[in-house]
Amino acid sequence: MHLTARAGLLAIAAVAATGLGAVGAAVPRVAGTAAAVPRSEPAYDYAAATRETVWVPTGQTAPDGTPVRVAADVIRPSGTPGPVPVIMDASPYYLSLGRGNESQRKAFDAAGRPTSFPLFLDNYFVPRGYAVVQVDLAGTGRSTGCTDVGGPSDVSSATSVVDWLNGRAPAFTAPAAGTRVAATWASGAVGMIGKSWDGTIANAAAATGVEGLDTIVPISAISSWYDYYRSAGAAFPTGTLSGLAALVENPQAARLCGGVKAALDAGTPPTGDLTPTWRARDYAASAGKVRASVLAVHGLNDLNVKTLNFGRWWAALPPGVEKKVWLSQTGHVDPFDFRRPEWVEALHRWFDHYLLGMDNGITSDPQGTVETAPDVWRNDPVWPPPTSTASLSPAPGPDDGVGSLTTAASSGTAGFTDDRGTEDTWVPEGSNPGRLLYRTDPLPRDVRVVGTPSITVTASSSTGAARLSALLVDYGPTTSRAQGEGEGIENLATRSCWGPSTTPDSACYLDTRTALVESDRTVLARGWADLGHHAGLAQGAPLTPGTPYAMTFPLATTDRVVAAGHRLGLVVAGTDAAHLTPPDGVARITVDLGATRLDLPVVGGL
Repeated sequence: MHLTARAGLLAIAAVAATGLGAVGAAVPRVAGTAAAVPRSEPAYDYAAATRETVWVPTGQTAPDGTPVRVAADVIRPSGTPGPVPVIMDASPYYLSLGRGNESQRKAFDAAGRPTSFPLFLDNYFVPRGYAVVQVDLAGTGRSTGCTDVGGPSDVSSATSVVDWLNGRAPAFTAPAAGTRVAATWASGAVGMIGKSWDGTIANAAAATGVEGLDTIVPISAISSWYDYYRSAGAAFPTGTLSGLAALVENPQAARLCGGVKAALDAGTPPTGDLTPTWRARDYAASAGKVRASVLAVHGLNDLNVKTLNFGRWWAALPPGVEKKVWLSQTGHVDPFDFRRPEWVEALHRWFDHYLLGMDNGITSDPQGTVETAPDVWRNDPVWPPPTSTASLSPAPGPDDGVGSLTTAASSGTAGFTDDRGTEDTWVPEGSNPGRLLYRTDPLPRDVRVVGTPSITVTASSSTGAARLSALLVDYGPTTSRAQGEGEGIENLATRSCWGPSTTPDSACYLDTRTALVESDRTVLARGWADLGHHAGLAQGAPLTPGTPYAMTFPLATTDRVVAAGHRLGLVVAGTDAAHLTPPDGVARITVDLGATRLDLPVVGGL
């Protein structure tokens, strides 16, 4: 932590301990339980908080030659006895798609001053002695410049504000010219938080090692934009970087930034190749620079930002980084909307420790908190727990394309036609000419699969291109979160409040409940690949029809328990119509079963 920031926090702690402060000024109280665990408590008037906007230069230049400045909307306690820490969320969504379950947007008065800050963070934490800073990424909201979707412009949008909060960079009262503003009220301790693209920028900023970023809370966050748009050489039909930029950019950026979007398209061709443009947006590759602590959250059923993004980021963090994780069985959902009271409490303790320096025992808490069934949670002292690799081979059975999944060696071949199907048609039992299905015997005990499985497929194609899909399936009756429109939750008509409100900025949010579904089969993890990238992701190549190729690719990072009596299943198929763009032609794919293997990280073995 910045030296002056540490001094400021110690000064606040000293004032809180004595109960003394400037005449007429509220001071942050540190309350405790019988065990004297410190805790920040509401001590500041939310309605009287200072609300302002500053524009921070990023060091980037817009296409018209002007320096880029990003808008940072600030809400902070007034009358504070000393510097305060900052909770920061840098986002492209504040004036486009909105934030949170209710798509909240920023609001401003006639003079342009911020009056409404999306999400609950300002209502809850500002009275407790924190500032909240919401940054519009370059080219979005009220910021100048262009968004480059995870590239240098996006990343500097965040790091430049961290620099300003630590006295290393200027800010101004206007997007051009204006009066210089210093963050004299800031302690220098910054924590970044955000869901999806916002959390992605938290990862990216931390991977620069920027001084003063003491903690990050990435929720459903990307660690590699390649893994968001591609999978082992296969392209997802989720659009393009340039299309995403166009979705969020402001009118000024829409006029000026055509060249930036063209460069994004040129650098990310639909081939599936891992290009320099993708590599520049791989934050896990730079995770060795991370100095901030990490509280990560991800939904195990997130098919927007797939869990491989979390798994690779978690594995790449240096051993010295303090980290914790929450894994739910939701999809792309904020923990505020699936476990609200517990999440607010956990976040409160996390920020109190890492931004206010309170010794509240958070570092002794379990490292992993995992939802094992709807609203049933397990804590792990260390996540992932120790595992061993169970290698399973597909073995032929009496029916075409259906057989057993076994630890014994296998042999033979099996084939299917790429029918452009989906898991809804592939997972049901029985023969299906569009896929292969292999299952274990009923399990004699519960088996926990935790980590990132992988599969090695050796296959030949009748055409010059072929896609592969692999599904890990739990065959057995299960009650789970429904993964429909709400991705595991349903909104209720009631609201709960998390701090004081003002007329334009309510602290009250729609309550939710768990959405449930009963099924006799559950997909635990998915993986996809382009067989033409068998030699490496840098460049694919046409296949020679009839020639076998071996390719290893990951499935989604997961943490699921398969109950005793259930069967583990492996589905191997071609183009998953719900997730992949198809190749030209209709391929007949033949799999060498003896040279195909599923590797599962399991607790205690099979």
